[in-house]
Amino acid sequence: MNTTLQRVQILAAKGKIRISEHGYNELAADGLFVAQVLHGLEGALVVEDYPDYPKGPCVLVLQKDASGAAIHAVWGIPAGASEPAVLVTAYRPDPRRWDVDFLRRR
Repeated sequence: MNTTLQRVQILAAKGKIRISEHGYNELAADGLFVAQVLHGLEGALVVEDYPDYPKGPCVLVLQKDASGAAIHAVWGIPAGASEPAVLVTAYRPDPRRWDVDFLRRR
C-alpha cells in the first residue's frame, strides 16, 4: 500500500484532518460534501504519488462516493509534521481528460 495514503487514512480514522480553503472551494464548485470524500477514503486508489513534494508528501487518489461516482482527491501531510491529513482539493474528474477508469491521464 502507498505510504502517504496509508498515513492519511490512519489520520482520518482518528479525526485528524483539515480541509484547505482551496479544498472547500473545489468541493463547492462540484457540489461535493466533505462527508462524501471522507466516506470514500477507505477504498481510495492511488493515481499519482508525490512523496517528496516540497510542502509535504501528498497523493492524488481515486475515490467513490456512496453512489459509486468517481471523485479525485489530493490529500497531503504538511512538511515537517506528522499530522493532520489535509484535503487539498477534491473534484469530479473530467472524462475528457482521464481514461475511462479515471486512473490515467489522456
